Amino acid sequence: MKIQSWVRALVKILAVSLGAVLLLFAALTVGFDLRIELAGNGFRPIVSFGDTEEHYEVLELNRSQHYSRLLPASSSSSVDPDTAAPPEKELSGQYWTDFRGPNRDGHYDQTPLLTSWPGPGLDPLWIQPIGGGYASFVIAEDRAFTIEQRRDEEVVVAYDAATGRELWTHAWEAYFTETLGGAGPRATPTWHDGRLYALGATGHFWCLDAATGDVLWHRDILKDSGADNLPWAMSASPLIVDDLVIMQPGGSDGWSVAAYHRLTGEIIWHTLDDVQGYTSPMLMTLGGVQQIVTVTAARALGLHIKDGTLLWEYPWVTPTVPSMTQPILYEENHIFLSSGYGHGAVGIEVNSFNGEFRVETVWSSNRMKNKFSSSVLHDGYIYGFDEAILACIEAATGNLQWKGGRYGYGQLLLAGDHLIVLTERGELVLVKASPDEHQEVSGFSALEGKTWNVPALAEGRLLVRNAREMAAFDLNLR
Repeated sequence: MKIQSWVRALVKILAVSLGAVLLLFAALTVGFDLRIELAGNGFRPIVSFGDTEEHYEVLELNRSQHYSRLLPASSSSSVDPDTAAPPEKELSGQYWTDFRGPNRDGHYDQTPLLTSWPGPGLDPLWIQPIGGGYASFVIAEDRAFTIEQRRDEEVVVAYDAATGRELWTHAWEAYFTETLGGAGPRATPTWHDGRLYALGATGHFWCLDAATGDVLWHRDILKDSGADNLPWAMSASPLIVDDLVIMQPGGSDGWSVAAYHRLTGEIIWHTLDDVQGYTSPMLMTLGGVQQIVTVTAARALGLHIKDGTLLWEYPWVTPTVPSMTQPILYEENHIFLSSGYGHGAVGIEVNSFNGEFRVETVWSSNRMKNKFSSSVLHDGYIYGFDEAILACIEAATGNLQWKGGRYGYGQLLLAGDHLIVLTERGELVLVKASPDEHQEVSGFSALEGKTWNVPALAEGRLLVRNAREMAAFDLNLR
């Protein structure tokens, strides 16, 4: 009887406690627009505040002030776009024009950067609302370009990188959403020779004049290929090679990878029957042959640029979700591949003998599992996220050097001998790129809410965004 009384009392306490928690949750949701988003592991919640409708209203007001040449009355910007002084140094013109930088490898080597950040963190040059989605920025001619979800439209946007002022938009009706990531486009645009190439989540592919936003041509790559959209949407950033723009519709009947003429949109070639992954195509030289390298749902592979002929392949099947991260070229003819969901990583060697390619596994390891955060290479070591924890492995062997820094499913860039980490919760963290140990130099909160977007860096100016905010920070040495 005493035990039963004790159990009943415990159940009553738990019920009261649960009721109090639910009431608090309801109060925060109704009164303060509490938002709970799922982290990259699909379980751990990320809490922020703000109603979606209110966010769009704030965004629209902010942009209307841009065009009327007024400043927001709040802290939306710390720089007046009309009176801001011109940059002290001459701009190089075009640098961060591709996803993850000039070579799609996450490396910044344009100028020396500040590595002694103040204790409270860096003050933003500007910070303001942005539309949804997980694309990054590309930066050229002091303009920053990205693609966003604004209500029921996908919108390609050009911003003044120095001030954040919106310069032009191109919008079309499209809306993609899924449970874990929410709404919005995924693929980062590409800038090339005054043109912007932007792919929406549902396959709409636009070639725009980067100066004006005028449409030069348009394709629907899923309609062209007859392919179904991926569960997490079209995500691969367009790759420009010579006069071709390489896309990955993922269709059968030879439409896994396709090349369009970059000036006209004409279909030049298409090849393979693979369902696509979420990896963006890259340009590499292997076995003395420059080629297109990508990872589909079934394999890593190399394609001849001229006609898409398959040069080599390596089986790479990841359970649950196909590969999401970028391969890394290390040493000569060696490629690092990594996937999450328990898959792990490999180092492979791709050589050509008498015109025939051969692929061999050099090592394999489960100590670096890149889920959707790509790694970087520095002085023979690979730094990246083993699921949600930062790690360092030796490129030649795959041996783990260290593991530390619980930054969630964040993103990172390499600048000099430091890693710039944008965590899943919106903090910017500076980490020493050394195989000796995990050494965090400094860090601060940069954005509010779940942050999966890759940072962009040009002229010493770091641009970050998530699905609700965008900001810029000056990392130039003084």
